[in-house]
Amino acid sequence: MRFLIDNALSPIVVERLRRAGHDAVHVRDYSLQAASDSVIFERALVEDRTIVSADTDFGSLLIARQDRKPSVILFRGATPRSPDDQAIMLLANLSRFEASLTDGAIVVLEPHRVRVRPLPILPGP
Repeated sequence: MRFLIDNALSPIVVERLRRAGHDAVHVRDYSLQAASDSVIFERALVEDRTIVSADTDFGSLLIARQDRKPSVILFRGATPRSPDDQAIMLLANLSRFEASLTDGAIVVLEPHRVRVRPLPILPGP
């Protein structure tokens, strides 16, 4: 898979994903560490990458955009703070939601559950 790791996470996550055979880059690789979320979205869209972040603003942006791409993986709750542990958690669960990410989804990773919601997310009533 192709991933774009947000500035909320360490470049170490990129290294671990690459070692597992994935095409992963960090926003710092593009000098986008201070870029707005919408700029990061556009970069992920152009390169067909899934955004990985701990920044919940991406969920709001997904609702506003009402698009099927890019997919987003969010670390939430008491998820591990260690980049190594974050990568382990992501890789251990990836096969469960990889197809959903390919189709367009937001995946929320929490210590004891994984939530997957297909895109687009339509605003509530």
